[in-house]
Amino acid sequence: MIYTCTIAPSIDYTAYLSEFESGKLNRTTEVYYYPGGKGINVSRVLKRLGIPNKALGFVGGFTGRYIEGYLKNEGVDSDFIETAEVTRINVKIKSATETELNGPGPELTADQLAALTKKVRDMNEYDWFVLAGSLPSTIGPDYFLELATICQTKNIRFVLDTSGPMLNSILTTPVFLVKPNQQELGELFDVDITNLTDVYHYARKLVDSGTEHVVVSMGGDGAMLVTKDTALIANAPNGKVVNTVGAGDSLVSGFIAAYATHGDAAQAFRFGVASGSATAFRSDLCEKEDVETLLDQIEVYPFEEKDVTK
Repeated sequence: MIYTCTIAPSIDYTAYLSEFESGKLNRTTEVYYYPGGKGINVSRVLKRLGIPNKALGFVGGFTGRYIEGYLKNEGVDSDFIETAEVTRINVKIKSATETELNGPGPELTADQLAALTKKVRDMNEYDWFVLAGSLPSTIGPDYFLELATICQTKNIRFVLDTSGPMLNSILTTPVFLVKPNQQELGELFDVDITNLTDVYHYARKLVDSGTEHVVVSMGGDGAMLVTKDTALIANAPNGKVVNTVGAGDSLVSGFIAAYATHGDAAQAFRFGVASGSATAFRSDLCEKEDVETLLDQIEVYPFEEKDVTK
């Protein structure tokens, strides 16, 4: 079974309007209410790709009920832990420029965190545990290290998609897959990454420290996969970028979906890049047919430092 975990889910209220003026009444042309959070996005895309999974995390109040109901309507199973706080609402204003207003995540108790730990301990060998999204600084790194250690001990495939100082701490434990973007990879090592050689060099450092698969997304420049035995580049397909929210999460979903089916990292990488691009070309997350349409445009080839021209 594949389990995703979102520590601080949200309802993403996304409003589209031709022009946004601060301090004035603005009228929207389109609005959408989506369950938000990187782990939830991974769950939704996995389901659309035909892969059963279960969403974990913490929800509360009327917004929490909305998220549970929305996922149920999409056929996504969930097993959230109840909190006393109302799950946050994040406002996304889509105009000539994008403006975001994100609410605070929940204050979690020791009992609530222990409940999540138990769920991980109850997982079986070869299950997947996808920890995605922001990890509150109010929770010490030792807690997430414990989850990672449980996964290592039980041979659970641990997938990590987060950023910031907490990522550094967790990566002291072996991880099956980590997916930083180019900027996040640079922040991890406190460097400015400007070319493919840099991407490879620092992704390789993660592999050498115990991470099995590192996928670095690079926007219009595609993505790079680095493992112990190989380094691959995938191009970004042609298309009009509509919405980048969830594109990285979709890449993770596509990689997991293909790897869980075929066990081949190169094939999973190609399918992941197609999934991420398919979401970027839509206002919501991708559908399976969108991904399959783009697959023929995705070329995967070995990375050779001597071939770098930029």
